[in-house]
Amino acid sequence: MHILRAALAAALLTISVPAMAADYPAPKDGEWVAKDFKFHSGETMPELKLHYTTVGDPGGQPVLVLHGSGGSAASMLTPTFAGELFGPGQPLDAAKYYIIIPDGIGHGKSSKPSDAMRTAFPKYDYNDMVDAQYRLITEGLGIKHLRLVIGNSMGGMHTWIWGTRYPQMMDVLVPMASQPTAMAARNWLLRRAMLDTIRNDPDYAGGNYTSQPRMMKYAITAYRFASAGGTLAYQMQAPTSAQADKMLEDQLAVPVTADANDYIYQWESSHDYDPSAGMEKIEATLLLINAADDERNPPETGVTEAAVKRIRNGKIYLIPASSDTRGHLTTGNAKFYAKQLQELLQTAPQRTM
Repeated sequence: MHILRAALAAALLTISVPAMAADYPAPKDGEWVAKDFKFHSGETMPELKLHYTTVGDPGGQPVLVLHGSGGSAASMLTPTFAGELFGPGQPLDAAKYYIIIPDGIGHGKSSKPSDAMRTAFPKYDYNDMVDAQYRLITEGLGIKHLRLVIGNSMGGMHTWIWGTRYPQMMDVLVPMASQPTAMAARNWLLRRAMLDTIRNDPDYAGGNYTSQPRMMKYAITAYRFASAGGTLAYQMQAPTSAQADKMLEDQLAVPVTADANDYIYQWESSHDYDPSAGMEKIEATLLLINAADDERNPPETGVTEAAVKRIRNGKIYLIPASSDTRGHLTTGNAKFYAKQLQELLQTAPQRTM
């Protein structure tokens, strides 16, 4: 996934550009409007626009792919993700599967604060985002059952919610770069610090700015280096202060084109995430894929392992840390788990609805 060109990236996936791979069908854009969409806050939008991208024929087995914070469907169409998964003979071969990648609420071309409403836009959370995805799949596309729900980072957290909120809707769940526990500890501490830095910039003006807050790029860059990239990788890339300075300067030179209100909403929507009470509700075969060096979801806490033990058919695949991995960004590169995903889809039971 590209580093959120617009915001120095959601810093969630591997850097690259959208792939127009010759070995899988050209992506197709779509749009559907959810009428009278009700948010967890009680607010209602008469029309909530949901943009999505599909790959493959609608007659194939439906697969839902979910992007990370600040991303979009386009950010999943990369050589390292789509290029490793959607081609002939690959785990999500588009000749067999119908791949659906929505832009989450507040992201991409779906409804978002910067469309016009700014801070009057309803305060959405991850449950709202998943409910919107569910309505798109069932009402918009007429799909009754999914073979697979797979997501990365925020998309991984959405995958956990899918499993607990709509447990009969899918055969297989593959949450990545995530854990099924409360948004807390370093993960929330850093998010809160980043968001408060943007809000407290005088340029922000309570969300009624005329130009993007100048401190925004510094807040995003600090968050990125603190929460993604991999310890071994940074040691290899910047073993001296001069090299580290250059890395920082290069990152700060990347233009921030994201809208500040959109960005704040995107990241703040995670604040009440906590599917931990619902592990026993999960009916699908589940494989959690995390990296051993994931800064936001450290395996050494044991909280994820304990949660997965409560799932009837749940397992963890932990990608070993190395100079090739990139911490929280690792799962943006499907070469690290393509084999495991293919084996899972070949063996997981298929239910019909």
